[in-house]
Amino acid sequence: MPDTVFVLNGPNLNLLGTREPEIYGSATLDDIAGMLEDRARELGLEIDLRQSNHEGHLVDWLHEAQAVGAKAVLLNAGAFTHTSIALHDAIKAIRTPVIEVHLSNPHTREAFRHRSYVGMAAKATIAGFGPMSYLLALEGAHRL
Repeated sequence: MPDTVFVLNGPNLNLLGTREPEIYGSATLDDIAGMLEDRARELGLEIDLRQSNHEGHLVDWLHEAQAVGAKAVLLNAGAFTHTSIALHDAIKAIRTPVIEVHLSNPHTREAFRHRSYVGMAAKATIAGFGPMSYLLALEGAHRL
């Protein structure tokens, strides 16, 4: 049975493709899921991709990732990246490695996006490569 990588996406990522395409690009979350599934298959991995606009769902899914023995979690927490101590604590509470993912580079954007509570707890961060950020994070997860 292949190792599973959870890919968790936070608020407003369901709007990818139409939300501020000049920042986030034109790829939808379904497009990204397809790219990840293709690459995961090549790497002998399975993807479990989820999206929620609710912080508690993301916390529960982080806990679930550990409970089911996931190899890693790729987490694009969206705006919760900069506000959620709950996600920070959930990442710290599990042994499953978490890789923070961002389509854009938060450090080149508004000052409030420069602090990442997720990044403070994550094993690594990949940002600024658009949809390829997810693929790069998947490669990193595969090598763990």
